[in-house]
Amino acid sequence: MHALNGGFVPAGPSGSPLRGLVNVLPTGRNFYSVDPKAVPSRLAWETGQALADSLLERYRADNDGQWPTSVGLSLWGTSAMRTSGDDVAEALALLGVRPVWDDASRRVTGLEPVPLDQLGRPRVDVTLRISGFFRDAFPHVVGLLDDAVRLAAALDESDEDNYVRAHTRADLAAHGDERRATTRIFGSRPGTYGAGLLQLIDSRDWRTDADLAEVYTVWGGYAYGRGLEGRPAREEMESAYRRIAVAAKNTDTREHDIADSDDYFQYHGGMVATVRALKGTAPAAYIGDSTRPETVRTRTLHEETSRVFRARVVNPRWIEAMRRHGYKGAFELAATVDYLFGYDATTGVVADWMYDKLAQTYLLDPENRAFLEEANPWALHGMAERLLEAESRGLWDEPDPEVLERVRELYLETEGGLEGGDDE
Repeated sequence: MHALNGGFVPAGPSGSPLRGLVNVLPTGRNFYSVDPKAVPSRLAWETGQALADSLLERYRADNDGQWPTSVGLSLWGTSAMRTSGDDVAEALALLGVRPVWDDASRRVTGLEPVPLDQLGRPRVDVTLRISGFFRDAFPHVVGLLDDAVRLAAALDESDEDNYVRAHTRADLAAHGDERRATTRIFGSRPGTYGAGLLQLIDSRDWRTDADLAEVYTVWGGYAYGRGLEGRPAREEMESAYRRIAVAAKNTDTREHDIADSDDYFQYHGGMVATVRALKGTAPAAYIGDSTRPETVRTRTLHEETSRVFRARVVNPRWIEAMRRHGYKGAFELAATVDYLFGYDATTGVVADWMYDKLAQTYLLDPENRAFLEEANPWALHGMAERLLEAESRGLWDEPDPEVLERVRELYLETEGGLEGGDDE
């Protein structure tokens, strides 16, 4: 109101106070964002290195000491603004390329390869799926990442020490185009946003991984980098995705989690489903956690889903908090079910006991059902319909028979109520 009345609103920094950025408080200021040419920052470089090391360590522990030859990462603009480039730094660290900063401006002025004897491992190839906002807000960083890939590919090193060079040489032998062979950054068509899977899941017009992969590829099959600017590149995208051994997504704040936004299953889940459709086997799926940069860790997607499910999704305190928000709170409960279903459809990550627990806690609990019937009966009906869809698709593979029957009865009752059946 002060601003609308013509008052002066003082400027202030942006970011997440949960990551120790107390200088963003108090809120209510005219905030400014990160300098794109200073991404990644020196602090982000330290965190990104830790993320890369943690991811590789976990993968090797799960795969008899083998190195992944290629890692797929999803990069979002909002995360880059909050962290000054943790994800960007991780991609550079995997490639074995480090930024060079100007001390005065703190901007990134170049790149240099980390010598193999310092790196202590092979250079791991990366394939990046960037969001539309990242593309628009950080074109300079897109160019920097493209430079890093081409720098690593041009190094005179053996294929065993440099997977980027090995893959580039293989693609060059196939088609002879160096620019195509070093393309690793993909996103939606210029001027468009998203990954397309939310619409597909909501339409229910899909059956197999191939259907999911087709939409994900059609939406995201555009190449970015020096001189590319969103060029159609489906063939290059599929070639890069066939090599992905690890599909990773990072979380940098406790303000949200993988089950309260459709973007997680669209970008990360879509990557997993596409690789599985192309190769016949799923990549290892991991979630990097840099919410506390001093203690970075990597969890499998199954571990992270289980953690989020217990900590929030079926936490009585969170559910009670949603009830205080009436219609919108009921909507959030239904959205959580939808997002978990989307992740399960793309990655198979939701266990049967989770579906049972969702049904018992959200739909069959007398107190919660009464709340939903009063505040938002459409949410109640939608959740029942989504759980029945999970069962019909084999995602909820072995439901408790009694629970399933009660969900069916609830669905029919709410269907009749919404159609005015109670008045007939």
